[in-house]
Amino acid sequence: MNYFKTKHLPFSLLLLFLALTTNAFSQARNTTNFDSDWQFSKGDVLGAEKPQFNAKQWTKLNVPHDWSIEGPYDRDNTSGRGGGYLPTGIGWYRKTFEINKEDAKKRTSIEFDGIMANSDVWINGTHLGKRPYGYISFSYDLTPYLNFDKPNVIAVRADNSTQPASRWYTGAGIYRHVRLVSVNPTHFTHWGTFITTPVATATRGVVNLKVEIENKGIAGDYNVQIDIIDKAGKIVKTVESQKNIAANATGLITQDIEIANPKLWNIDQPNLYTATTKLYSGKTLIDNQTISFGIKKSEFIAETGYWLNGKNIKLFGVCLHHDGGAVGAAVPLGVWKERFKKLKEVGVNAIRTSHNPVSPEFLDLCDQMGFVVMNETFDTWTAAKHNGEKGYNLYFKEWWEQDTKDMILRDRNHPSIVIYSIGNEIHDDLSYPEGYKTYKMQEDVVKKYDNTRPVTMALFRPANSKVYLSGFADHMDVVGQNYRENELIAAHEAHPNWKVIGTENTHVISQWLALRDKPYMAGQFLWTGYDYLGEADWPETTNNQGLFDRAGNWKQQGLQRDSWWSTEAVVHIVRKSDNAGAGSWVADWTPTDFDTYDNAKVQVYSNCDEVELFLNEKSLGSMKKPENDSPREWNVTFAEGTIKAIGKNNGKVVAQEAFTSAGEPAKIIITKSNPTLSNNWDDVSFITATVVDEKGIPCVNADNLIKFTISDSGKIIGVDNGNVMSHESYQSPERHAYNGKAIAIIKASQNGGKIEIKATAEGLESGAITVDIVAEKN
Repeated sequence: MNYFKTKHLPFSLLLLFLALTTNAFSQARNTTNFDSDWQFSKGDVLGAEKPQFNAKQWTKLNVPHDWSIEGPYDRDNTSGRGGGYLPTGIGWYRKTFEINKEDAKKRTSIEFDGIMANSDVWINGTHLGKRPYGYISFSYDLTPYLNFDKPNVIAVRADNSTQPASRWYTGAGIYRHVRLVSVNPTHFTHWGTFITTPVATATRGVVNLKVEIENKGIAGDYNVQIDIIDKAGKIVKTVESQKNIAANATGLITQDIEIANPKLWNIDQPNLYTATTKLYSGKTLIDNQTISFGIKKSEFIAETGYWLNGKNIKLFGVCLHHDGGAVGAAVPLGVWKERFKKLKEVGVNAIRTSHNPVSPEFLDLCDQMGFVVMNETFDTWTAAKHNGEKGYNLYFKEWWEQDTKDMILRDRNHPSIVIYSIGNEIHDDLSYPEGYKTYKMQEDVVKKYDNTRPVTMALFRPANSKVYLSGFADHMDVVGQNYRENELIAAHEAHPNWKVIGTENTHVISQWLALRDKPYMAGQFLWTGYDYLGEADWPETTNNQGLFDRAGNWKQQGLQRDSWWSTEAVVHIVRKSDNAGAGSWVADWTPTDFDTYDNAKVQVYSNCDEVELFLNEKSLGSMKKPENDSPREWNVTFAEGTIKAIGKNNGKVVAQEAFTSAGEPAKIIITKSNPTLSNNWDDVSFITATVVDEKGIPCVNADNLIKFTISDSGKIIGVDNGNVMSHESYQSPERHAYNGKAIAIIKASQNGGKIEIKATAEGLESGAITVDIVAEKN
């Protein structure tokens, strides 16, 4: 029997695992979650890579783990403005495990989805390798160094002490998932299966599979069975192939599989298939793998922009950094699910991974929810950038090819990915032809492993670097530019054969109109979808250019973008926070000082044909939709009460919004984003505590200290309020309200029952809520 065991694996779980492992599949691949039961120590530790090292005093924890987010914030931390003034340094991880002697003939590897940063890995004291790039996934073969039926020790050293290393927050440690993979000597190559769909129409699809097999065993004939399975679990096609593979050689099997009337993958209906490939020696199953994919046709056309399955669409995109706010860089998938839901609500259909490979499950979620992706490799090549002078630029020459290859091989089967970017605002000399060589060598590596998608980069001030005039841009598959939309428009109109896209854009209306009114503009990626840690000047700790803040609260630019991109009828009211048009835009009707606030500048963001504004049921007039999508604006003499906007299409009310002035804070109400949780690291619920008055109206100016308590059946993994000036701990169970709100992100810590959460504040009636714990969700 083929199974993995740790010293801490409960006997009941071991019995369950054995019961679920069939005789057939015990002969094949075994992938084991390797996240649990690590020991951790912050700081450099001499000799910690040695198996006999005594780590009993180290902290016991599970990964993914980001120790940097624990803080504290300090202006003097060497991460500086780029890293958000959070601590950096060296962290060590160790894990002890055993493998059965009967698996000695198997090949066992360890797979890391990401370690931040400059990681070194040892097995039983033998150094396996170093990977500087904290965002890349990689694996090591453990086979030659393993002990069987006695302990093995994995040791990992992660070092981000050389600072400043990034222009944004990176996190620290083993911050993504880890797996142990055991295969037979003859097996499918790691990331060696490539699935494409050269024909994708509503009536006919052709799925091409290139399956690479590595033979570390004996020469012979090997059979491959491929099942194509639809989202309902039905096998829609099965094909078989045979290949004779010599010992210590690699064989490649190529198959074209025709699918009648396929369900195409698109933004509105992200239909997915799976390809299950099984490798046989005779009748013995010796390896198996399942890969998700989508059938689609994606193309960029110079005159008309982006097309998906024959439909011309605009890419309404956002840039996203990899942190999840209060949870730092170790982001449960449930956090991304909540964020993606809100981005969908705004009308976002595209994501740029800024400016590095993301976790595999992030891309899985894009596949499942219908986002198209610009998948990006690097923020720097060889030239340094301010506030990140000691970053990847120090390693680019040695590591760019391996890191680029690994990202493409890992990610190329994701249907969500429609374009690759190989650099963001690169400061290297891009003069042609010398500067173009660095671009071209990267493009060649991308296309060596995936020639089905175009390659771009996010050009930085191309009018200054002369890339539009030198010949550089002529050779790009798609010309991508950050900001300065008029330059990109002029460049296309001077070169109508260029395909163009806005790779990074602000929220102003002129940039929206550049996308709306120019058919050839394939899309834009706003900076950013969510506020992100770092790239901020003290006392701020967070870059605040998102459509949503760290805690998931709507911001003014998100409300306005909703009126431009949403397919639903939208009405949003905002006012200037201070008297006579001063201050910032806020979405409420409760000024901080009623006595000095009398002249309210009000705007309504709406995609409706007509909007009428009311104050205390008295009409303040109607306005038609402006041709340029600008907001409708009223100067209102403030009066306490209710302001309301009604949106109409063809005279029919289709949307409305109202705000009422709040009284004094009286109580806390609690809501939950997810009513049920399973005991899974990636499953979370956002608990929002809102301070309200006696009538339940939100008190947007309240800043009470809110204390969260939770029953033993759950745990709080982070608290936040979205305030970019706050230096409070994310791990504390309390947080000051900001704009009247605070959140706690919770998980289940047992397999059944209920989680009880309570929020209290001095002088306020407390709030409580429960979340049910359910069996593992599919």
